Amino acid sequence: MSNKKIAFVGSGAMGEAMISGLLRQGLAQPQDLMTADVHARRVEELAERYGTQPFTDNRLATAGADVVVLSVKPQRLTEVLRGLKGAISPQALIISIVAGARIAKISHGLGHEAIVRSMPNTPAQIGQGITVWMPSAAVSADQKEIARTVIGALGAQVEVDDENYLDMATALSGTGPAYVFLFMEAMIDAGVHMGFSRQVSEQLVVETLKGSVAYLEARNQKDQVHVAALRNQVTSPGGTTAQALYYLEKAGFRTAISRAIWAAYERSLELGKEKTTHIPGTDD
Repeated sequence: MSNKKIAFVGSGAMGEAMISGLLRQGLAQPQDLMTADVHARRVEELAERYGTQPFTDNRLATAGADVVVLSVKPQRLTEVLRGLKGAISPQALIISIVAGARIAKISHGLGHEAIVRSMPNTPAQIGQGITVWMPSAAVSADQKEIARTVIGALGAQVEVDDENYLDMATALSGTGPAYVFLFMEAMIDAGVHMGFSRQVSEQLVVETLKGSVAYLEARNQKDQVHVAALRNQVTSPGGTTAQALYYLEKAGFRTAISRAIWAAYERSLELGKEKTTHIPGTDD
């Protein structure tokens, strides 16, 4: 990654997460990171915070870049690709984190072949995310290593060899934090309803989730254990947990989660087929 110039087209939260991770791990120098956004104030903020190079013109930002990260909203992608076509070096690597955007669409829109499509998630903003990614056939071995390094700045990663997995990952891990936050919100509200202060209720819920995940990981370090086995450990016959789980099953909790993830998957497929244009008022 030494002296590699990386341009970020779209400088939202995920783009900033990647910038922060690369700098924190010493994988890039601030002067080699170019940020482009339709809002001048946004790239100026990043320049002040990280020392990056600010641009409001995508073509100028990507000129001479070794890696171009596409991190715009799906609705703006078609317009952005059209504006960048012919401006990116043929030797450059394109990394897309645009939800639903298939490799073929990006390749055709840019007139470029070396494309990596990826799907990170929100915890990437603190280096604790997980990203599923796939390279096109034109991505060289060296470029794959570069992709691993850049994507690794966001946390864990999983490389796949079928693009359909990207749409699945969008629905499962990409959208997944929203399901967790909604579940947490419901638990916290229930605690408040019973009489806890919101602060105490939130602390109880947060620590319960953190501890549960840590316990699962610790058990899996010794031997692989199904999550159902851990659930059974805390479910005594005729006890409070059994009563709560019975109500959740009766209310269709498991089915609702499954259907929600499937709905997100279908929407990801739809995004890949839509002719997206700029929607006034939306940001990169």
